[in-house]
Amino acid sequence: MEKEDAGSSVDLKMIGRLVRLMRSGDVTELEIDDSQAGLRVRLRRGQEAPAPLPPVVQWAGPGPSLPAAPAAAPAGEPAPAAPAGPTFDSPMVGTFYRSPSPDAGPFVSVGERVTAETVVCIIEAMKVMNEIQAEFPGEILEVLVENGEPVEFGQPLFLVKKA
Repeated sequence: MEKEDAGSSVDLKMIGRLVRLMRSGDVTELEIDDSQAGLRVRLRRGQEAPAPLPPVVQWAGPGPSLPAAPAAAPAGEPAPAAPAGPTFDSPMVGTFYRSPSPDAGPFVSVGERVTAETVVCIIEAMKVMNEIQAEFPGEILEVLVENGEPVEFGQPLFLVKKA
């Protein structure tokens, strides 16, 4: 078995700090390229604007007409409301797990106080289990994601009350 070079692993704390920097400065895209260290990181917030739809033309005169634009689909469920208050967000895309194994208790529960070093969950990304720390002290008010649910980068995981 080969030993992994310590310099080749991704520093998740550094990426977390970059994400917080992006949020505080309203930065939507950040790229770091350090060829000496062999490191290249590119972070992008939000989604790109969708391509505009072509205009719908309908023939008003006699004879054949172009098909009318399809009616908008009825609104299904309303979009979930943004959590009220500070949240702890996912630092990566992956699968959210509240406990270290299916038969173990959750890392944190509602009402529990956490420190910056407290492990609050695991996010599995590319078959790697990443322990996610709280990064700031506070109290867990609500768990916003179900166990085993896929999460996106920046998605709120916990509603917290900062200490």
